[in-house]
Formats: sequence, structure tokens, C-alpha cells
Amino acid sequence: MMETAKKKTRMRVLENRELAEGIYSLLAQYEKGQAPGEVRPGQFAGLFPPDPACMLMRPISICEWRRDLSALRFVYRAGGKGTRSLASLKRGDEFSMLGILGNGYDTGSMAGKDVLLMGGGIGIPPMLELAKALTSLPGTRVRALMGYRNEELFLFEDFQKVCEAYAATDDGSAGFSGTVTDAARALSLSADVICACGPMPMLRAVAGLAEEMDAECFISLEERMACGVGACLGCVAKTREVDGHSHVKNARVCTEGPVFRARDVEI
Repeated sequence: MMETAKKKTRMRVLENRELAEGIYSLLAQYEKGQAPGEVRPGQFAGLFPPDPACMLMRPISICEWRRDLSALRFVYRAGGKGTRSLASLKRGDEFSMLGILGNGYDTGSMAGKDVLLMGGGIGIPPMLELAKALTSLPGTRVRALMGYRNEELFLFEDFQKVCEAYAATDDGSAGFSGTVTDAARALSLSADVICACGPMPMLRAVAGLAEEMDAECFISLEERMACGVGACLGCVAKTREVDGHSHVKNARVCTEGPVFRARDVEI
């Protein structure tokens, strides 16, 4: 297999369907011989919309790596012009992609531990590949607690097939009524490690929960990006220590991230 990190490639659509209102699942296949040798949970790619008016890539987390098909699955929200353009893609269509990008989770360091995965909204998709990777490690217990707006629990059945899974909804229409951190406390969940992806208020709350549990905490940050390769400095996050690249208390989410130890960044 060729290494395709930070390389622009052409992808062919195998499937692009709506899972819930405004939430789409895109399965895209590499051309023969172009698939990467490794895809780490938590990494992402830059998808270029077919609409020529949308010049910049859209950074989207990898939901699943289908090695058997040499294909990546992306689950995304069609909210803006670019992602709505991606939602128009049909089976057999092609689009350009920059990837694979980002650092991903160090799953080896979690082997044999009790791991709690927490996702909120469009931060739910990358947790699925992470759940699959961790459950393959001997002695590792994996539980997933996902937060939704309402009863449209996209991907929840996929999590149930892989690990113990719980749902929380903002409106109480399914699962636990409230936030994922409220649900974790109500369910008396504990863990050695927490991995989370979602909106910033949720990540702050999860970091606080991890402190209560005395658990190590890894968070995946979502930022707007232009280049995706660390050149434009448009996606920096505040860090507690001086960064070796910028020599200030900043880190590039597209390269040093998107996954960080919660204690290393200011959220």
C-alpha cells in the first residue's frame, strides 16, 4: 500500500445516504493502489466539495476505515454550502480528498484499561472507529456514551454492535435526559481513560468529569481549517506549554491535533 498522508487523492463514492435530519453517511473508495497502510482512530481528511465555488476543503473526521473495501466512511452534518454540496454526491461520483490528516488516538497506551468514550453531536462519528480499535485489544473494557439532540440516534446501533453503549438526549426523547456528563454521573460510570469529541462546552464538562474520576482524558478538538497541513496557522489551540513549532503557547489542531490530552490545552 502507498502512504498517502497529506496527499491529494481522488475518491469514488460507494454510498452517500441520510442517517438523520441533515446527517449523512458517505462511504468513499480509494483508487487501486492508493489506500494508506494505516488509519488511526481520531484522524480526519479534507474533503473538497464538488461545487467549484467551494474552493477550500471541509475537514471531516473518519468514522470508519473499511480496509476490506479500501474505503473510508465519513458521517457529517450538511449545514453549510460546502457540506450540502458533498451531500449531493451519488454512487459512482468522484471527488478530491486531502488525507490522511491529524495525529489520532494512541490506542496502544489504553490497552488493558477501562475506557469511556463520550461523543456529542457530530463528535460522535470518530468515536466509532476508536471503539472498534479498542475492543480488539485484550483486556480492554470499552463503553460508549453518546449525546444527541433528540431521538434520532444516528450510529447508536453501530456502537451497540461493538461495545456497551448508552445514549443521552437534550430533549429526553430517548435514553438518558440531559448531557453526557450528567448521564455518566447518574449511571455511576467510571474509567481509567476518557476519550471525547464534541462541542467545546461538552469537552470542558468532560475534562471536569475526568478530574473527578482521576481518569486520564483525551479530547479531539473541532476547528475551522484552511490548509490542513499546518502552514496557515488558522486552526491553533491555546496550550499550557510553549509549542516547539510556533514557540508560543499554541498548537496546530490539524497537525499536533486534533487529539490532545485535556490537561495540555486551555479549553
